[in-house]
Amino acid sequence: MLTSVVRTTLQNALFGMGNPLLDICAVVDKDFLDKYGLKPNDQILAEEKHKEMFEEIVKKFKVEYHAGGATQNSVKVAQWMIQEPHKVATFFGCIGKDKFGKILKEKAEEAHVDAHYYEQSEEPTGTCAACITGDNRSLVANLAAANCYKKEKHLDLEENWKLVEKAQVYYIAGFFLTVSLESILKVAKHASENNKIFCLNLSAPFICEFFKEALMKVMPYVDILFGNETEAAAFARERDFETEDIEEIAKKAQSLPKENKKRQRIVVFTQGKEGTVMTKGDKVETSPVLEIDQSEIVDTNGAGDAFVGGFLSQLVQDKTFEQCIRAGHYAANVIIRHAGCTFPEKPDFQ
Repeated sequence: MLTSVVRTTLQNALFGMGNPLLDICAVVDKDFLDKYGLKPNDQILAEEKHKEMFEEIVKKFKVEYHAGGATQNSVKVAQWMIQEPHKVATFFGCIGKDKFGKILKEKAEEAHVDAHYYEQSEEPTGTCAACITGDNRSLVANLAAANCYKKEKHLDLEENWKLVEKAQVYYIAGFFLTVSLESILKVAKHASENNKIFCLNLSAPFICEFFKEALMKVMPYVDILFGNETEAAAFARERDFETEDIEEIAKKAQSLPKENKKRQRIVVFTQGKEGTVMTKGDKVETSPVLEIDQSEIVDTNGAGDAFVGGFLSQLVQDKTFEQCIRAGHYAANVIIRHAGCTFPEKPDFQ
């Protein structure tokens, strides 16, 4: 009996909000990167000069389409790790009324994520070109519809806000700071006032550099801060931490002002194949990632999102932080063996 009670309470326990994008993935060459001024390993927002790139990548290379967007990827991985019940994760974001939007809806349903999209017809569904060269991936996001998310048109609606209230754990990627700061703050304050867990990802160096004011408005509500080594370094530079040591950066990020004093902030920084750094009380612990043979790596594109998804899958079930990290490492290790943020039918995680 108890398991069925636990199962129903898990429904909609995890809430994610972000930019739903259709990933257009292709293995490209250096000439292609150079032509559009792309770094091999980066995440940027599309500018005017990138517009033709989306057409060229489809014409010139063999592409695969995957439902993407950082937050949506993470909640999808969390759902996959948990398996039952379905609809543990709720997802909000904005799409267009078009073919790509239809694909995103179908993919969310297949993944058993309870997606409630704000649909509008001004802008088409957002896309993200994942330009893969070797182990690197350069992501160029054309937000389009994703950029049109409106708090008053969607988040504030009673039936939608009820789903926010139902959740216990909240996760938003820093990318959404470019879209709707007021939506993030409304959710973050709700979590803080109700002693629930609010998680944020630094997501990309450009977020730390160009959206730092928005980022720092949300930071007081952040219970768990995620990022990778490049983002941590960019954050440290922008905050004048005067250190490049990742453990020191984690400690300093942990001690930034915080609203809800009942929970000490936890900072989690991944470092690719190096160990993951996590603050614990006044200490910083490093956990080694799972070994993987270079030849088995297909695509590192979804690794960071998958790590967070694995972590959240355990967090929402009240597991220890050590278990959360283990699950994060497991999920990332599985995802990098597949193209895009895709995975086998069932996880094999104990």
